[in-house]
Amino acid sequence: MAAGRKHPPHASVWRMSHHRHPLNADGAPPAIGPYVHAVQAGGLLFCSGQIPLHPETGELVGADAAEQAGRCLENLQAVCAAAGATLADAVKITVYLRDMADFTAVNEVYGSFFESDPPARVAVAVAGLPRDALVELDAVVALPD
Repeated sequence: MAAGRKHPPHASVWRMSHHRHPLNADGAPPAIGPYVHAVQAGGLLFCSGQIPLHPETGELVGADAAEQAGRCLENLQAVCAAAGATLADAVKITVYLRDMADFTAVNEVYGSFFESDPPARVAVAVAGLPRDALVELDAVVALPD
């Protein structure tokens, strides 16, 4: 940006703060850092990543990646519900796996949450996740009219 310029040429892109609504869900585990469960903007809900924390205890749950993925999806369901949506309204989900060898088992659990019309999805292997979790999921959800 040129010296003295306060906004980029298309400043309207940067003026979203009054259209940005943070959301914290009672049914999801408390955030473990300086973030909210989701941000609503422009008819979409951008959900922060969920690791497999139990919503009441805040403890990591699940003996394997498949069980942990189920808890992550349940946590995302709670975030969606707090915004008046469901996980079925998801348009894109990203799955972060510590070990890609867990892909098939996680995929099975994932499929049980989206038996028809699943959202777009990306699955990536990562070097590590918060609290040494095996899996994390985030979502972009279309909010009902």
